[in-house]
Amino acid sequence: MKIVVLDDWAQGFRKLPCFARLKDHEVVIYHDTEKDPAKLAARINGAEALILTQERSAFPRAVIEKLTTVKLVAQTGSHRHHIDFAACTEKGIIVASPTKVGVGITTAELTWALILASLRHIPHEVEQLKLGKWQTTLGTGLRGLTLGIYGLGGIGSLVAQVGKAFGMKVTCWGRESSRAKVVAAGYEMPATREAFFSESDIVSLHIFANEQTRGIVTAADLALMKPTALLVNTSRARLIQDGALVAALKQGRPGFAAVDVYETEPVLNGDHPLLKMPNVICTPHLGYAVVNSFESLYAAAIDSILGYAVGKPVNVLNPEVLKVK
Repeated sequence: MKIVVLDDWAQGFRKLPCFARLKDHEVVIYHDTEKDPAKLAARINGAEALILTQERSAFPRAVIEKLTTVKLVAQTGSHRHHIDFAACTEKGIIVASPTKVGVGITTAELTWALILASLRHIPHEVEQLKLGKWQTTLGTGLRGLTLGIYGLGGIGSLVAQVGKAFGMKVTCWGRESSRAKVVAAGYEMPATREAFFSESDIVSLHIFANEQTRGIVTAADLALMKPTALLVNTSRARLIQDGALVAALKQGRPGFAAVDVYETEPVLNGDHPLLKMPNVICTPHLGYAVVNSFESLYAAAIDSILGYAVGKPVNVLNPEVLKVK
């Protein structure tokens, strides 16, 4: 069977232990992203199975209707909004992915890497040292600061636990129904949304991105933050109202940001306004990009492919396709 793998940006798939399980199949791997539907379909056609790496490539009807050979799409990661399930089912294409994907700990790790890098000016000091300069800034310690967690789910809970270990005051915001969970975990939930944003020294976003949460952080929210505060986003860029973060940083509230996610990815040639701002640290969506996470994600995709190959598809997200003749 021919298998196409899209968007392996770091060229890591062949290096993973799970890759050996495909030794009896032809595997073609692309390391860049093609956004034109016709060109993307041309890349895919000829393959019977397709692996989508996270949501790096959209899989809309405009692509699906041009496909002639694909019978299975194995999705990695928990986000599926980029796949047109109806079009896949009409075309007889199985979409497969485990319902639970446990890679959140690596995103929590990166969140803390960004927080510490920002407050201790690590990227700046590294560059200054290379230029022959010594200790050009004073950093900010964590003890006693208020860490605001927006979304106390799996990742948010991990980030909160580290903050508490550092001696920070941890507050959380989310649905009112989560207040009991917040209190039971030993954290505080401010009386109002305004208090959450205005009192936090660091706000870290850990909300699942969907249509209901698009733009959930508004320009008005950001304007409430302290001039010394840091906004961290390792979740999804679309959680923040379009253009609001760049405008807020220019106005000085919050004073700083650390960002791992962008409206359109990949960001190439330095073409993003946040990359030009001295009060922002930007990383290229590294939250889940570690070997053990990718092994888990791709291994699950391979499970789906090998199950299909022997006539026993697993982790099928559109089971109605199995009834299509």
